Amino acid sequence: MTDGGGPPFPQTVTTYHDGIFGRMRSRAVGRPRPDVPEVVLVQGMAVADYLLPGLGAFGQWTRAHLVELPGFAGSGDPPHELDVKEFGRCVADWLSGRALGPVILAGHSSGTQVAARAAVGHTEVAAVVLASPTVDPVARGWLRLLTRWRLDSRHEPPGLGESHHPEWRRAGLHRLVHTVHVHLKDALEDSVAQLRVPLLIIRGRDDRIGTARWAGQLASLVEEGQCIEVAGAHTFPWLDPQAWSEPVRRLAARVGPHQ
Repeated sequence: MTDGGGPPFPQTVTTYHDGIFGRMRSRAVGRPRPDVPEVVLVQGMAVADYLLPGLGAFGQWTRAHLVELPGFAGSGDPPHELDVKEFGRCVADWLSGRALGPVILAGHSSGTQVAARAAVGHTEVAAVVLASPTVDPVARGWLRLLTRWRLDSRHEPPGLGESHHPEWRRAGLHRLVHTVHVHLKDALEDSVAQLRVPLLIIRGRDDRIGTARWAGQLASLVEEGQCIEVAGAHTFPWLDPQAWSEPVRRLAARVGPHQ
């Protein structure tokens, strides 16, 4: 399946979880395989569909799930507007409810902040992947973030922004503004420093929102931390889903149950 001429979207299996802050939709591809951790991917800033091509790449070698946060995409509304800590609790609750066994918990863009929060102390998280991590300290401010987002957009492929519009409309302006605000206040490095599992940072070489220096610093906060760069800008998995699939597959082989 394709969406507006963009990259192909995989066929998914949709499920719902009635969580602590509202109903959460998740979409899965692939099938469970012996001794291979499943991948759980947290959506980005108010949008999820753009990650479906990348989800499909994970589904070629394991079962992979795209988790949507309350208030966004196909999930229900929360009882109040949530902050990053509460979003992390939502994902941790989803993991506990699904009982998938050891998983690789991944996030892209603002999803890295939520994934890192959810992973701290969670016994089912065998490793963490942070792709295009936010928010780099050099971009912590509305004007600085907007400037870097505009610079990055020059390197992003055509059609990506248009693909976000339905999900932005679903969220609404008030929720979008609130979500940016709480992510700007959240220091990803504080959560990363508490991780006790292997960490993989993946950064697009042309990313203008996050710097190579900060990505390396994040990886250095964890005993088993690694930082790699791939071709592309901030949203590199949109047109090149395989860019993160093989690095994460190698990580899965290292932390799988048989290890």
